[in-house]
Amino acid sequence: MKPKAVTTPKIVEKPWGREIWYAHNQHYAGKVVELRAGHRASLHLHRLKHETLYLLAGRVNVTCGDEQFLLAPGQAVTVPPQTVHRLQALEDSVVLEASSPELDDVVRLQDDYARAETKLGK
Repeated sequence: MKPKAVTTPKIVEKPWGREIWYAHNQHYAGKVVELRAGHRASLHLHRLKHETLYLLAGRVNVTCGDEQFLLAPGQAVTVPPQTVHRLQALEDSVVLEASSPELDDVVRLQDDYARAETKLGK
């Protein structure tokens, strides 16, 4: 099996920053997440996706299940499927995300940018 990296990184602008996709195949996905200071991603879960978030730069508050904690550069958090989670940037932050390949299974529960689902079963 030869892993396939994205030939040209794909940049996806988000209201809180951007994602830079560098790899995706049937086994894994990889991206860099840039969060702007004072912004936060949706409070969400994934039905199938399993992800590990490694903070490269900045400081973020993490909500992961019933826990809330500060993540500093060099620290990581693993988020199993069905776990409610969110990142909030205290300063401009860069996160490396490695995950299972499911990309379209996000369920937004709360969102500062009016993108939340109206019901969990959608």
